[in-house]
Amino acid sequence: VQLQASGGGLVQAGGSLRLSCAASGRTFSSYAVGWFRQAPGKGREFVAATNWSGGSTYYADSVKGRFTISRDNAKNTAYLQMNGLKPEDTAVYYCAASSYHMIVATPKDYAFWGQGTLVTVSS
Repeated sequence: VQLQASGGGLVQAGGSLRLSCAASGRTFSSYAVGWFRQAPGKGREFVAATNWSGGSTYYADSVKGRFTISRDNAKNTAYLQMNGLKPEDTAVYYCAASSYHMIVATPKDYAFWGQGTLVTVSS
């Protein structure tokens, strides 16, 4: 499956952005989807994940209550709604797909990755 992330940009602290992850190539609903991020000089960090149906979700503590992951299998697209953004949320955000139907939270469990979209939160 090929993934393309979009929706990043520059936003002030407290603002909102919605990232999209468009999938093509294989049956999107066969895959769990995750969002990760990587800030300059840091490793790739788990943000959120959802299972194949979107019925189960899981979040990193740092974004819980502010970010919402969802998916629309009919549109082959996953989303990450980000509210209450903070400067520490600044990073390149990646969407990824896993052959596991269930939720997984480590990069090694994801075989397919999008190209990343930059989110910059100014203070």
